[in-house]
Amino acid sequence: MSLNELKSTHPLVYEHFSKLTGGEESLLRLLDLDSYWRKIGRRDYETVIFDGNELDDDVKIAGEFDLIYAGATLGAVHAAAMSLLFGKKIMLLDRHEPGKTHRDWNISSEELQRLIAIGLFSQSDVNEVITKRYKTGFVEFASTENPTRLFIDNVLDCVVESDIILSKMLAIITQNPENLILPKTTFKRCFKKNDGIVVEVETQNGQKQFFKSKVLIDTMGVMSPIAMQLNDGMPQTHICPTVGTVASGLEGIDYNIGEILVSTEPADTSAGSGRQLIWEGFPTSDTEITTYVFFYDRVISDNDKSLLNLFETYFQKLPQYKTPGKDFNVKKLVYGIIPAYHHSGTQKTRQTADDRILLLGDSATLASPLTFCGFGSMIRNLERTTTKLQEALANEQISKPDLDPISQYEPNVAIMSNLMKFMCYNHRTDPPNFVNDLMNEIMKVLNDLPPRYAVSMFRDEMSLSDFNTLILTVGKKYPKIFEITFRKLGFSGSMSWLQNWLGWSMNENGNAKIKSVAQ
Repeated sequence: MSLNELKSTHPLVYEHFSKLTGGEESLLRLLDLDSYWRKIGRRDYETVIFDGNELDDDVKIAGEFDLIYAGATLGAVHAAAMSLLFGKKIMLLDRHEPGKTHRDWNISSEELQRLIAIGLFSQSDVNEVITKRYKTGFVEFASTENPTRLFIDNVLDCVVESDIILSKMLAIITQNPENLILPKTTFKRCFKKNDGIVVEVETQNGQKQFFKSKVLIDTMGVMSPIAMQLNDGMPQTHICPTVGTVASGLEGIDYNIGEILVSTEPADTSAGSGRQLIWEGFPTSDTEITTYVFFYDRVISDNDKSLLNLFETYFQKLPQYKTPGKDFNVKKLVYGIIPAYHHSGTQKTRQTADDRILLLGDSATLASPLTFCGFGSMIRNLERTTTKLQEALANEQISKPDLDPISQYEPNVAIMSNLMKFMCYNHRTDPPNFVNDLMNEIMKVLNDLPPRYAVSMFRDEMSLSDFNTLILTVGKKYPKIFEITFRKLGFSGSMSWLQNWLGWSMNENGNAKIKSVAQ
């Protein structure tokens, strides 16, 4: 499909994509990502993990490494840390251009300092990748009555230039001449052997090559065929289709404030069971702002989840959120499918590892289903995941049970999938302003509680005691929440939430006992 073919069906997409250098390429990548909807949930998923005895004996190994990373966006961050901090020999491949992403990232300044703490970046490196710092951010839902604007400091308060930070990671990797970066190279299959894992790739010209490593790291994201196979064709339960732009010329912008979650209208019921459109906006400089529109949904639903169609909706509805002025100019297209997984029970139920295979980032789908910042999650967990991986390699403990804990299941993050379910609108059970009114009640409670509650919630750091206080306070001030919970989640869904809650409590008690023994 070309841009010209969209003139009549998607006129606004055609108008804005056509003005951009590389607009056709962006369309192709967008359509490639949209192929996810045809693949998810199918039982005839592609088999890509094989036993070593299925590999031909005459295969020539083109190179051997400690670690092979398939996927060079967030994979480049992790690979750089393993190379610099632990001296690992790395191969990094990507089917597109390594170190390029179709998303922009924001994070808290405090979290970004962790790159300095582990020795990956200097302060000057951090200063260079930050394009904008802003004072505060807020959350506001278009409630029927008295919307609460909840201001939150120290959450997503700086913007980093994704291409710059990734180029620095690639530069770290290339410091070691034994490392190898392969652009426009596609992961095809892997073969698990007793002495390593052999990875088959395909170059841009169709040439097959085979490489060997101790462990294969899957950072291919939501489209990962490895995650698809390990999870029987259902690597995600919920998703968040997301599209937007980096642009200048929007009117009335305060370039010192970020907008974390903002809605402007009731649910849109024009494309299936309904979707509550939500906006995010954050300044990327003193003249430009990134704006996204997105919605939460089940992976299997009758809603139109196409990113292409959502882009048309974005341009149609942008004036309801921020008014484009006469000088409105799109600088960059940003988009993605943000994955989430609901763990039904007291522990992790998703597969994130196999013998000699470890899934990280969106491939693992363990990041927050509410704030969905894969970059932030990678940075927060970078020291732990790299240290644990180094220990596994050093001790040759690289079976599935050994590698699985590295992609850590965090009960405090996992339980947020239940809150995400409330934001999945369904016109069959929900009044038009259901999501806005419910979330406004929660924002009211957070606004009355000490600031740490909101900060920890949106930074995936909430403690069990604080979560208990939040839920009980919401129940006290908004008693209808219990009836709404049962109606929205049903008996099984309500029980699953209680199981998640119990699992978190068990985890906290277990950690407390470990600390007590250690002392």
